Amino acid sequence: MDHDRMPGVRIGALSVPDGVRVSVAVRDVGSAIAATYGEGSFDTASIVKVDILAALLVQAEDAGRGLTPQERAAADAMIRLSDNAAATELWRVIGGADGLTAAHARLGLVATDPAPSGAWGLTRTTAGDRLTLLEAVFGAGPALNAPSRTYIQDLMARSAAGQDWGVSAAGPSYALKNGWLPRTATGLWVVNSTGRVTTEDGRTCLVAVLSDGNADLAAGVSLVEAAARASVGAVSAAGRTS
Repeated sequence: MDHDRMPGVRIGALSVPDGVRVSVAVRDVGSAIAATYGEGSFDTASIVKVDILAALLVQAEDAGRGLTPQERAAADAMIRLSDNAAATELWRVIGGADGLTAAHARLGLVATDPAPSGAWGLTRTTAGDRLTLLEAVFGAGPALNAPSRTYIQDLMARSAAGQDWGVSAAGPSYALKNGWLPRTATGLWVVNSTGRVTTEDGRTCLVAVLSDGNADLAAGVSLVEAAARASVGAVSAAGRTS
């Protein structure tokens, strides 16, 4: 999905260290105003776990079945606790990269590619594609039925303590999935956060913030949260005056 570029959405007040990249996509659900900041492709780290669950649900819908108790337990651990073993288990169930790619096509993602190595956390994506996925999960698109959307939303709204940072900085009510990954070759961190946020004044926004080149996890979290606050504030302000 194409999202409008809005000059009003800036991260000018944000201090971005040299060598660090950040990209944001945000949409005010009430006004439908959307914007992007920054460009490029990023490693997903654990935010791809939402993709894996969406793929599992698409496949289950196609087969006319519900999830098994084992699949539900793995999905809970994967989304709420960011459990990697659970993600690997469900990655195999969906058919790995081929299954994920097929689900992405159904969900409308056009710039997300699983790693050739099959390592799900090294899937490459863009902030725009993350927003498209959030719209599939929190909207009313045809790829996921209402019970599937509600199921993902519920898990994302109950992230474990200590994993509820990120886009949640933009509002008191949220449902999210974060991802963080130190790169062995450089020692620098990928830190990402995606989700739905409701602001203090009741506006609901879908937000995706991707970053890499961070010195450590704490620096990445700080950057992601500042970007979420700035972008949600700007889009919400534009919505109030449109």
